[in-house]
Amino acid sequence: MAYQRGSLKAVNRKEGETWVLRYRVTGSDGRRVENTLPVGLLKDFPSENAAWREVDKLALLVRINEAPCPGRIRFDFLAEHYLKADFGADAVRPKSVNTIPIVEHYVRDYLVDRFGESIAEDVKPLEIQKWLKSLHEVNGLAWTTISKIRGLMHRIYKIGILHECVAKNPVEHVETRSKSNYRAIIMSPAQTLAILHSLPSPLHYALVLTCAATALRSSEILALRWQDVLWQENRIRISKRWAKGEDGETKTDASDGYVPLHPLLAGPLREWQQKTAYSKELDFVFPSMRAKGKKPLYSSSFVADYLRPAAKKAGVHIADGQRFGLHNLRHSLSNWLVNKAKTDPKTVQGILRHAKIQTTLDLYTQEDSDETRAAQGAFLSAVGMNLTVQ
Repeated sequence: MAYQRGSLKAVNRKEGETWVLRYRVTGSDGRRVENTLPVGLLKDFPSENAAWREVDKLALLVRINEAPCPGRIRFDFLAEHYLKADFGADAVRPKSVNTIPIVEHYVRDYLVDRFGESIAEDVKPLEIQKWLKSLHEVNGLAWTTISKIRGLMHRIYKIGILHECVAKNPVEHVETRSKSNYRAIIMSPAQTLAILHSLPSPLHYALVLTCAATALRSSEILALRWQDVLWQENRIRISKRWAKGEDGETKTDASDGYVPLHPLLAGPLREWQQKTAYSKELDFVFPSMRAKGKKPLYSSSFVADYLRPAAKKAGVHIADGQRFGLHNLRHSLSNWLVNKAKTDPKTVQGILRHAKIQTTLDLYTQEDSDETRAAQGAFLSAVGMNLTVQ
């Protein structure tokens, strides 16, 4: 039996029009019959999407699938079991609101679409590996994406084993490539200054300067309120991020913390607070003027309309279609601190709030040609070579 999601229906009841979740149960005679569970009044949940969110909140899908895992289950049951077990209230590793829809997309549109009707324990490792390879060769998916899909399938079986739904994990011996070809565009301090001078709006100036100096993620800097700027402590509190139109948890536990507030940054921020119409403690530091301060600035529009053109004017080479945004300021600070300022990598890791220092060094710091050339010269000098050009 596949994992049930049921369906929603609005019905008339004494208390008013009510959403009910329809699902099937097996009767004593072995026949499948329809059953229902109340979700909430239509006036409280005016759309079907709102009703589904309430279904998730009430964990009704868990209730209608409470029966123990049957023997020889299909992969679609195992996948849905994973989604409820690893994303619900009992999840050991809670997922962010940004992560959940991406995972559901990979699970349902790729894994279930391919293996859904297969008996979970009959899926073979070689079958999985050939399919993953075809996603790259036929579908054109990047290997990094395929590696994520492989990782999700591995965890689906891992959770299945934990809950005694299956006895083995066929993904254990499946291999993929995971190296990304992405190389972030790095800006020099001079280019950053040129960008700042190209931004006529004091809002945009303050935003770019703060992002460049703190290496905050776009979602983190948008979530900032003035109460998060701790002037007396010379630091900025990071406790949330702006996601899906509301405040959410930080990306990782390591992300929840503080970034420094140097006087050279505090001064321009103070000037911006004095100019903005939204300067109260609970107001957004970088508000949307169109939304009258009720929401933060919309970063995608800002990047497309202002930051990208200003960067090109400053001499930053950005090819058409190439990824570029506030996140490049984060990469640029990390790269300059490690390669030019010779800042201790642990300090840089603390500023970027990475959980692992390898992320700071491997993904956020690129090789510096000046430094490598100087290192090579130092070695040749030690060898005793004549460095005069012949």
